[in-house]
Amino acid sequence: MPEKGMPFNSQNKLLNRDEILKLIQIMADLNIEKIRFTGGEPLLRKDTTQMIQFASELGSISSINLTTNGFLLSYYIERLQAAGLTGINISLDTLSPEKFKRITRKDGLDKVLNGLEKAINSEIQNIKVNVVTMRGFNDNELVDFVELTKNNDITVRFIELMPFDSHQIWRTGKFYSAEQIITDLKNRVTGLSTEKGSRTEKYIFRKNGYKGMIAVIPAYTRNICTDCNRIRITADGKMMNCLYSKNETNLRDAIRGGMNDYTIKNMIRDTMQKKFINGWVAQNQGIESRESMTQIGG
Repeated sequence: MPEKGMPFNSQNKLLNRDEILKLIQIMADLNIEKIRFTGGEPLLRKDTTQMIQFASELGSISSINLTTNGFLLSYYIERLQAAGLTGINISLDTLSPEKFKRITRKDGLDKVLNGLEKAINSEIQNIKVNVVTMRGFNDNELVDFVELTKNNDITVRFIELMPFDSHQIWRTGKFYSAEQIITDLKNRVTGLSTEKGSRTEKYIFRKNGYKGMIAVIPAYTRNICTDCNRIRITADGKMMNCLYSKNETNLRDAIRGGMNDYTIKNMIRDTMQKKFINGWVAQNQGIESRESMTQIGG
C-alpha cells in the first residue's frame, strides 16, 4: 500500500455477503474445488467465518483457505476451525520487531507470532508463512525463517517481490530472484532435500530432521504460469483470469443487474478461455486500471 494510504471504495461498490455466497455457489457448480479468502485483510469482515462455513457445507469444495496478516488470527482461530477452514497463509516478511514496525507502520509482531502459534496448535492442517523477500531488507533472515520449520509442520514460502506497488520498488535494486534465494538457501542451510509442493510452489525443500518445509515461489519471474488455473475476484466484484491481467469481468454488476446464473457462468467460462499464456503477456495487454496490489487483493 502507498505510504500515504489511498482512497478506498465506498461500501456499496463492494460485494456484500449474499453476492459473495452466490459467486461461491456458482463457482462450485463450475467444479471449482478450492477457495481462498484474501484481502486486504479478510478478518476485518465480520461475516468471513459465515462465508467459510457456507463454502464448507457445500461439500464439493474440498479446500477452503485464508490469507491473513495475522493481527486478528488468535482471536478468530477457534471460529475459523469450527467453520471448516482447511488452510491458513500468514503474511510475515520479517521476524525483527524493528523491521516489522518499519514496513507495517505499527507494532504487532508479537500478535502475529501468537496467531501463528495458535494456528499451528489448531486442527487446521495446512499452515503456511508467506515471506516476500527483498534484498537488503530481509535476505539475512532466511535461516531464521527456516528454523520455524524445525519443530512445526508448516511451510515457509519465500516469494519474489511483485511489481504491484505504486512506486515500483522492484526497480530500486531490492529485487531478490528465486534463483538467488535458492542459491543462498543452499549456501546457508545444510541438509536440504527436494520435496513436492503445490502448483505455485515450484521449488520446495526440507531440511533433514525438520518437520516443516521451505518453498521458493517465482512470483515475478513467472515461470509457474503454465501450471496456473486460478481465478481472482476482487472485493468490488471484478473477475481476473490472471493476477497481472488488466482486463476485468464485472460480475458484481451482472448480479445486481439481475443476470441469471447460466449467463454469469458463461461470462466466467469466456473470461477463462481468454487467459493469456503467462503473466508477461497479460501485463502488456489492455489499460492499467489499478494502482496498487491493495486494489487487487493479496
